[in-house]
Formats: sequence, C-alpha cells, structure tokens
Amino acid sequence: MRNKEGEKKRAYLTMEELRRLPEDTNTYKSIGRTFVLEPQSVLMNEQEQKLKDSEAAIASLQASKDYLEKQMTEVENNLRELLQQDPGLARQIMSMSVM
Repeated sequence: MRNKEGEKKRAYLTMEELRRLPEDTNTYKSIGRTFVLEPQSVLMNEQEQKLKDSEAAIASLQASKDYLEKQMTEVENNLRELLQQDPGLARQIMSMSVM
C-alpha cells in the first residue's frame, strides 16, 4: 500500500509540474536509459492514469486490509473462547515448547 501511495504522490507531483509548463515546451519521457520526446498532453494523460490506477489499488488494498483485520479479530475471539471453555487444553498448549 505504501508503494501505491508513493506512486500516487509521484504522479500527482509530476502532473503539477507539467501543468506549470507552457504548452509549447518540449517534454520527454524516460524509457530505461533513453529519453523520448512526447507531447505534454500524452504525459499528462499517462500521469492521470497512473494516479487513477494507484487510487483504485489503494482502495482495494484498504478493503482487503480491513477484511483481514476483521477475520483476525474473529479468530482471536474464537480461540480465546475455546481456551476459556477447556482449561485443560489451555494448560496443554502452554506446556508446549516452541521451536
């Protein structure tokens, strides 16, 4: 999620810098070690798409995170309830050594 937030921020900052440039400014896109002349509008569209993709990915990752946290809480509660119902099982688990 941090990676996507970083991508989103980079895309936003790049868009802000591109907006400040005059329309007739030569703009270049980095492809590996090479820079290719691209129209400013193409670069803006690419950055807007990156921003939208990052926002969608962040929303999806946040939903997954929320779901997994809910599941973890539920499993913890179920385990706690199981151990409270059977103290012998709790003692047996506590006596086990972890390798």
